[in-house]
Amino acid sequence: LENFRGIYMKTKKKGLFIILSSPSGAGKTTLAKKLTKNNKNIELSISYTTRKKRPLEKNNKDYNFVSEEEFIKLKKKKYFIEWAKVFNNYYGTSFVNVKKINNKGKDVLFDIDWQGAKQIRKKFSEYVVDFFIMPPSILELRKRLLRRGQDKINIVNKRMKMAFTEMNHYKEYKYILINDNFMKTVNKIHMIIKSERNQKLNMIQIKKNFKN
Repeated sequence: LENFRGIYMKTKKKGLFIILSSPSGAGKTTLAKKLTKNNKNIELSISYTTRKKRPLEKNNKDYNFVSEEEFIKLKKKKYFIEWAKVFNNYYGTSFVNVKKINNKGKDVLFDIDWQGAKQIRKKFSEYVVDFFIMPPSILELRKRLLRRGQDKINIVNKRMKMAFTEMNHYKEYKYILINDNFMKTVNKIHMIIKSERNQKLNMIQIKKNFKN
């Protein structure tokens, strides 16, 4: 990670690291797809995962699906900028993919949980804009999980239990948004990113020009 940070700091055009986290079912993945569709300067980082591919998902588009053995090998080689284990499945973000996006001068969008956010925030705090997406209510969260029809009822119950653990970390994020209206939430995120981009890049320039 230190090596990657060194490479990143030396690049002439640095994008932001935009983090979206939420309990499962609060809408972060749908928000992430909409944000990248509406803004050409933002590109989604495709995570690696060991979980099974769902029927409508595509490899290298929704996730990079790998075996647990392959994931662990990559982790040992320090291939990931962040990684976490959720519901007995591994998730991780590739250094290579983030570097490719960075080389284009774009902002990197991370659809990750609080564990991954903590790792990225620790080393790249000056470039991070982080959002925690909350559901309108616990009842609505359960309804959304059931409507998705992706998981059996026992998995839905596990996700609900996990949601309370995840939501305990909302205070670690600068922005906490309640996703009660999808397009309003998208527009809020866009406005915040625009403001943060101007502020952060100005501060970086000031530090560069006026360092002792």
